[in-house]
Order: sequence, then C-alpha cells, then structure tokens
Amino acid sequence: MIEKKFKTLDEQIDILKNKGLKISDVRYAKEVLLRENYFFINGYRHLFVNKDRTFKQGTTFEELYSLFLFDRALRNIIFKYLLVIENNLKSIFSYQLSKKYGYKEKDYLKNNNFTTAPEKQAQLNDLLRKMKRQIRVNGSQHTATQHYASNYGYIPLWILVKVLSFGIISELFQVLKPEDQKEIASIFGIEVDTLIVYLPILANYRNLCAHEDILYENRTQKSIDDTVYHKLLKIPKEEDEYVKGKYDLFALIIIMKQILKQDEFKNMSFEIENIINTLNYNLNTIKIDTVLDRMGFPLNWKDLSKIERSIDKSE
Repeated sequence: MIEKKFKTLDEQIDILKNKGLKISDVRYAKEVLLRENYFFINGYRHLFVNKDRTFKQGTTFEELYSLFLFDRALRNIIFKYLLVIENNLKSIFSYQLSKKYGYKEKDYLKNNNFTTAPEKQAQLNDLLRKMKRQIRVNGSQHTATQHYASNYGYIPLWILVKVLSFGIISELFQVLKPEDQKEIASIFGIEVDTLIVYLPILANYRNLCAHEDILYENRTQKSIDDTVYHKLLKIPKEEDEYVKGKYDLFALIIIMKQILKQDEFKNMSFEIENIINTLNYNLNTIKIDTVLDRMGFPLNWKDLSKIERSIDKSE
C-alpha cells in the first residue's frame, strides 16, 4: 500500500503546476489551498483533465476553484430546501400520527400503532428503541423536550420529531400501517411505494450537503421511477431507460419538484440558475454543458419549474 505523505503548500503548488494547471497568482492559490484543503480542491479536477490525468491546456487555478465554489453554492441551496422538506415531513408525520394515536409517547410509541408485517418487526423494534433513546437523551438536553418533560411529564410527537434525524423519519414511514402511509403520501400526491423510495434519497442528500461532500456529480444507489416530468421534458432514452433524472442530481430535483410547494421550487430553480450563470462566466477550458451533463441536467432543465404539479405522477 502506497503511503500518502504530508505536502507543504509549495509542494502542492508544484504538483498542480507539473500536471499542467496554470497558476498565475501563487500567493492567492496558497491561501485557497490552506483554507479549503488540497484534497477537496483536487476532487473537482475530473472535468478538466486528460486521460493521462494532466490538465487540459489552458486550465487555470481560478477556473478549477470556480467549480469548487459553484458546488458549495449549489450545496447550500439544495440543503436549504431539503431542510424545508424535512420540516414539512416531520410536521405532517407528527400531526397525522398524533391525531390518530395520541400525543404522549406511551400512546404513540405502541407497537400496535405500526405495521404487523412479520418481515418488518425487527426494523420496527429497532426504530422504536432509537426513538425512545432520543427521548431519554434529549429530555434533559434539548430546550423544547426538557420543557415538556419537566412541566408536563411527557414529550409530544410534534416536539420529538425536531430531534429525530431525517434518516429515522425515513425509516418511520416504512413501518407505518398502510393506511397511514397512504394518508401521508396523498398529501404530496405521491404513491406510497414512490415515497418509500424518495425518503432515503432525500435523507442521504441531506447528510451529503451537511458534511460538504461533492454534490454536483453525486449518484444515488437506487434510481427513481419514471415520472411525467421525464416525459414532458423529452429526456432521451437509451435501451428504454431515461438517460437523465434517474439516479443523478437531477433525479433529486425531480423529487423536490413533487414535494416542495410550487413557489418554493421556482425560487430554488431561480437560485440554481443564477449560480450556473456565474459558473458559465468563469469557465474557459470546458463548456457549462459539460457540467450540466455531469449533474444529469438536461439543457431544458429550467422548464421543470414552469410545469404545474400533477397529481398523477405516472407516465
């Protein structure tokens, strides 16, 4: 196994120069590398390099850094609206379940409030343990849970959901009774099986954004089903499979289209368009279409915000 050794800023600059990257302002480049980390900057080189891993002729440090900054801005935008979705889901879950099963944990955490499917019982028991642990841990550490625990002797579900992770909320939906799943999914005009696929994808992207991983070229482990939006945008197919919007970033955008309110989605699209325009201005060696392709965005991606939401998401 080859050992990776520490490299000084000067050595990092030399490595980039030897690979063909143009660095006109060394002091500026050093400052960026110190603040941002060579490893993460280098993670954005793929669109700018040849097969021999040298940079394409004319590629500048500023151009490479512009893609890094674009992805950061994109991450911030997506994260902001994922938090909106997370809050909406938690609010809807807590309302629907509290209305039906009660608002005290001794009531809403009963096993018989959830699915009776044998293959789901291990997952259900594990999930209930996680939720009860959150009550124990946050009962004294979180302001809202502490208030209810101290003053009322219980923590209502609409307070508990605030300290539950998106991942737990995703799991919770999977173990609900079918009628409860259907009622929640109907609020978004989405089929239950579709929402079961969407929630882990949303949770994974939420965590990716929170930990500042590379976003623009991320791929999901599971593709989403075809939607009416794939058809309306006339996304091309290969071997009867849409080539974009299935397991790339645009797939996430399609999911968010179906869950966010129309005005929220339009605002998000406008913000994304602005940072794409900024990146386009800063690119010289490659075209913006190359970046969009890596994101899974069709050239007419902006038309998605103009399409009115449809209750029937099937093709």
